[in-house]
Amino acid sequence: MSAQQTYEVIDEDAAARATSPQELAYEVLVGLSSKPKRLPSRYFYDDRGSELFQEIMACEDYYLTDCEREILQRHAGDVLASMEGAFDLVDLGAGDGAKTRLLLRYAADRGLDVSYVPIDISEGAMGALVESVARDFPGMEVRGLVGEYAGGLRWLAKHRAGRPKLVLFLGSNIGNFDRAQARGFLSRIWTTMGPSDHLVIGFDLKKDIELLLRAYNDSAGITAAFNLNLLTRINRELGANFDLSRFRHYGTYDVRSGAMESYLVSLVDQEVHIEHLRRGFLFREWEPVHTEYSYKYLRSDVDALARDSGFVVVHRFGDQHGWFIDDVWKVAP
Repeated sequence: MSAQQTYEVIDEDAAARATSPQELAYEVLVGLSSKPKRLPSRYFYDDRGSELFQEIMACEDYYLTDCEREILQRHAGDVLASMEGAFDLVDLGAGDGAKTRLLLRYAADRGLDVSYVPIDISEGAMGALVESVARDFPGMEVRGLVGEYAGGLRWLAKHRAGRPKLVLFLGSNIGNFDRAQARGFLSRIWTTMGPSDHLVIGFDLKKDIELLLRAYNDSAGITAAFNLNLLTRINRELGANFDLSRFRHYGTYDVRSGAMESYLVSLVDQEVHIEHLRRGFLFREWEPVHTEYSYKYLRSDVDALARDSGFVVVHRFGDQHGWFIDDVWKVAP
């Protein structure tokens, strides 16, 4: 990688917390001591979990990936036309950057003055991403930042002040927050943005419930393996003795909250010992352990969220089925 294609760790503490056994132990202790029990979804993504999530996104039942890919393929020019002149393309939680590459390819083919700035908490994932983008787009400046989203945006405001930003929050990542958390998260992003900046954000829309259930209970069992891998991680990193055959994954839709919810359900009465915590936890037969929310939206919900967070909707792009939207927002006057 050249000096123009690199990354730096801007928050050593945040990067350390992402892989800290002590942080995981604390979250597991709090979650399994709660009623009802819960485990945080952010710990899904160890190496194996990340591999499984890539398989989920390629799964036929998981419609979200194809919907957003279709939108970005059809509207890459419209999305990038929101910006004038040189700008930073800031990618929050870039992963492998697969969908973002559609925008990067459009920009590179037309000689747009774009710098790619992925922000992610995982230094390992960031190194692989920067290397692959540098290889595929050798003339493009790539400046990866390892840290939390808000910290990365504040770093840009300080070190690249005056350079406009097109901030991407793709996928249905906003759905991992409930409505109050989503407003808080977006309000924090708002504080880092200027009048020439734009935010591109994806929303999975409310739709036929059977379609939602298939997406989160895929026929190949990949989502089940993804959830159960969280127990494997706790076994490995905290010395637990979870028997995965005694748990099953269950995904359901809550019509009141509008969220898909994922659970790991104990199939028998059992006690699991966690060596790192020096204690055991009792699980009753059919007792659920909550692992994830994925909130779905009406278009009117999205409009209200933008307004409440200090943004205005500039453009809205949808897929052919009307299942998913990518919005372009800017700071309200």
